Amino acid sequence: MLEGCVIATVVPALDEGPFIEEVLETMPPFVDRVFVVDDASEDDTAARAERARCHSAVEVLRHGANRGVGAAIVTGYRAAIRSGADVIAVMAGDGQMAPGELERVVRPIAEGRVDYVKGNRLRHPEIWRRMPRERLVGSLVLSRLTGWAVGMPVEDSQCGYTAIARPLVEALDLDALWPRFGYPNDLLAAVIRSGGRVGEVAVSPVYRDEVSHLRPRHVVTILYLIGRARVRRGLA
Repeated sequence: MLEGCVIATVVPALDEGPFIEEVLETMPPFVDRVFVVDDASEDDTAARAERARCHSAVEVLRHGANRGVGAAIVTGYRAAIRSGADVIAVMAGDGQMAPGELERVVRPIAEGRVDYVKGNRLRHPEIWRRMPRERLVGSLVLSRLTGWAVGMPVEDSQCGYTAIARPLVEALDLDALWPRFGYPNDLLAAVIRSGGRVGEVAVSPVYRDEVSHLRPRHVVTILYLIGRARVRRGLA
């Protein structure tokens, strides 16, 4: 627990066999529940997660067919709510999110200062050295566009290191959220439409040997979702 809150972490995973055990083994001790959501991996991700058992509260959930990272996170959110979690974080199964920074991500919610926290890699002093140049430029452009669409400044809209308060999750229409790439943009827009208080905290950009699933067509999808968010804000 942290500040008297039950903390759950959702770990969406797709073919993350080489990394998933390390992610679970380095989960901070204040985390009460861990939900690994295997989105129909073709490797041994689920088996490795089951074997880890280094954290007594780990539960592995499986999708029978690939549904997308957003859908995997929603599955984890629902499981976390059923478990009684007060704050629900998201850490990717590829080890790109530093576990030592999880407290920084969840504490603003545990203290009641905000309802939704996004990690911000662009505030890191070594961002220009650590993040691949094309990803950095893309993140800057998409963040600026997302901020315009949702009506508030957003420095790193694409970062998936997040935490959310239980009441806000319960207020969202989880079935309506975009299930695949573009999910962070769609969720942020939904959070703001619901009146959620949003904060950003600095986190480290971590890149190793993981294989990116991002493709050019996904950028088109993200631009569509950004445009949709702007139209919805205008209608509201």
